[in-house]
Amino acid sequence: MNILVTGAAGFIGSHFVRTLLGGGYPGHEDDRVTVLDRLTYAGTLNNLPRHHPRLDFVHGDVCDTALLEEVFPGHDAVVHFAAESHVDRSVAGAETFVRTNVLGTQALLEAALRHGVGVFVLVSTDEVYGSIERGSWTEEEPLLPNSPYAASKASADLIARAYARTHGLDVRITRCANNYGPGQHPEKLIPLFTTRLLDGLPVPLYGDGSNVREWLHVDDHCRAVRLVLDHGRPGEIYNVGGGTHLTNREMTGRLLDLCGRDWDLVERVADRKGHDLRYAVDDSKIRRELGWAPRRSLEEGLRETVAWYAAHRDHWTAVREEPAALVR
Repeated sequence: MNILVTGAAGFIGSHFVRTLLGGGYPGHEDDRVTVLDRLTYAGTLNNLPRHHPRLDFVHGDVCDTALLEEVFPGHDAVVHFAAESHVDRSVAGAETFVRTNVLGTQALLEAALRHGVGVFVLVSTDEVYGSIERGSWTEEEPLLPNSPYAASKASADLIARAYARTHGLDVRITRCANNYGPGQHPEKLIPLFTTRLLDGLPVPLYGDGSNVREWLHVDDHCRAVRLVLDHGRPGEIYNVGGGTHLTNREMTGRLLDLCGRDWDLVERVADRKGHDLRYAVDDSKIRRELGWAPRRSLEEGLRETVAWYAAHRDHWTAVREEPAALVR
């Protein structure tokens, strides 16, 4: 199989590609992979096994329709990770999110249709559902996104659904919980707090810290994407959860313990605009149909992740930014 993977110089996509090329996905040992990535601030070639004989890298934009005409021929499947994904950045300015996440997805779908690509997997997010006070979302819930980022991802989901229903394109959508793991860009909560705490710097806790998130290790997420690629049903959506729900305050406490720091490094800051209170997905469908279940406990995964950042300072010291919430 020849697979086009977009955005695979970033955190999640690169993990998927490295695992596939490393023989971690049965049945894909001979696959060729083409990575298409614009190499924004969140992606780097260092995340990829650049000299692997079954890997081709194309530096480019998913919105570049002329480039897509050159790249798509000969590919059997697309796994679409490429996205602008940081909520705070989308609150500050939504244009890039709409361009990449909405128009880029449409351009890829159109190219896939023109070139007869067999399967198109769109990697989405639980944030498209909005906030849920209790219980968990099933795949049949309406989309009620609250941030510009979530709205752009929901738009991509709906466009993909339209291509499936209108044109018969085999589109499969995954909606995952909050990812974490080694190598994540330090703008996200766990690597942001970890890298700052390792250096004895303050960390910003939004509001009262009561916002609840569900946590999913990147390896468990990528296994789910692989199962959906291989065995998912055309036109279907699959929630991918991690099974562990923590308030941001609880997560902060765990990271303080792992980094050997105290609560005096935690600064309460004004809450984010439109901050969703709680996310939780019902992932019984992917468990029942595809036999998926998370393998990494949050306790094990967090310990491994913190240890990785402590041992790989060169990965994050050059790109770490001062959190906007702490800028006076």
